[in-house]
Amino acid sequence: MDLLAASRAFVAVARHGSFTVGAAALRIPQSVASRRVSALEEHLGGTLLDRSSRAVTLTPFGAGLLPAAQRLIRLADTLEHDAERARRRPFRLAVPAICPPAALARLVAAARAHDLHLDLSTGSRADGADGAAVIAVPPDVGVWVVPLGLASVAGPVAHVDSLRPAKADAGSTGRRLWIQPEDDVPHVRDRVIRTGAATGLRPAQIVLAGSLVEAAAEALAGADLLLCSAAQAADLGLPWAPAADLEVARGYDVTAGPRAELTLLRTVLRVPVGHCLGAGR
Repeated sequence: MDLLAASRAFVAVARHGSFTVGAAALRIPQSVASRRVSALEEHLGGTLLDRSSRAVTLTPFGAGLLPAAQRLIRLADTLEHDAERARRRPFRLAVPAICPPAALARLVAAARAHDLHLDLSTGSRADGADGAAVIAVPPDVGVWVVPLGLASVAGPVAHVDSLRPAKADAGSTGRRLWIQPEDDVPHVRDRVIRTGAATGLRPAQIVLAGSLVEAAAEALAGADLLLCSAAQAADLGLPWAPAADLEVARGYDVTAGPRAELTLLRTVLRVPVGHCLGAGR
């Protein structure tokens, strides 16, 4: 016997003084309500309701047990409510600043389909034990890998050495290559600087920007280049090409937080997370 379902039937019939109305309130057939009350009476060892007249009334035994049945229902309802709140508790996830709002919105929607309610923030550190962060890692150990290339309003550039100033331009800095803050990490920044030095670029031609906006503005305003992903270049309306002599990529993983949520982000939600980072778009 389902003690909770039987108690609900008992309380509903007692409240409305009718099996028909009580069953309707519970949205179950009258016959089901009758069977549940009878099963509860047999289980408890006494008659709960007097069915001898048109209106159903409580017996002394039923009147004594009605408050307990009501408490049982309230406790069950509280348990279900608390369980729903626990399922909907926000899971804090710090994401890189490069993630576009539209992709983040699709990630949040996809996560909800798996009962994961994301509370997104921009940054690189998780907030507490119930949060996580998408962090930059070397691409060879990353769950998500985003190849980088060169974007320029003047057209695609396939080789870094094409930025090397001609001897006749000794007094000119030449075209610059802008590195945005997202790529100010050793596995990207250091490789770009080494490649630039090896191909004859002047130190001033490689610039660490203070923000993506600054770097993108310089690329949009003239002949300078922006080191970025294909997705970023598309969002900015800049022609893009991978640099044949500069094989660099962003790598990402998600760290901290409960293992179940991390696994979900790395597997089921891998594609929408990747779209936020610029992978697979």
